[in-house]
Amino acid sequence: MPKLKTRKSVAKRFKLTASGKVTRQQSKQNHFNARQTPKQKRAKRSKDIVNKTYAASIKKDLLDS
Repeated sequence: MPKLKTRKSVAKRFKLTASGKVTRQQSKQNHFNARQTPKQKRAKRSKDIVNKTYAASIKKDLLDS
């Protein structure tokens, strides 16, 4: 059986925490940030936890579960 490969697009967008949760970067942070309030910009710098519904399929694509 051939080796399983990691989906690189998924590996660049998601990371696994030590407890096994999947994190992602907040969206809409690339440009047009001048119209956002400072509070919105600070909040989008933090990571967000992925919903459990999607986390299983993301872990399968990462092959780190």
